[in-house]
Amino acid sequence: QVRLVESGGGSVQPGGSLRLSCAASESILDFDYVGWYRRAPGKLRESIAGVHSGEGTTYADYVKGRFTVSRDTDKKLVDLQMNSLNAEDAAVHLCKADSGYYNHWGQGTQVTDAS
Repeated sequence: QVRLVESGGGSVQPGGSLRLSCAASESILDFDYVGWYRRAPGKLRESIAGVHSGEGTTYADYVKGRFTVSRDTDKKLVDLQMNSLNAEDAAVHLCKADSGYYNHWGQGTQVTDAS
């Protein structure tokens, strides 16, 4: 059973930064793609960014230049560095790992607007 645990959420002022981590129970190299998503109240779930098995990365247009996704294969982590945060970034942030036909989700970590 694959387990993903997100951490690093919190309350942040506009313009602030947070670093989220997604810890996997097995090697992240086993997955085709590990991505970050967010779900805000009253909105559909959105894709944020992710890293492919071949180290390529994908970003949603609204985070380009602000967020950076990275992975540490030794620690089995996929991190999301978020800078220049604003109120629209407040949401539950979730990690998903894709492996063939299977998708594995974490429980999420909350990012809130402190303004």
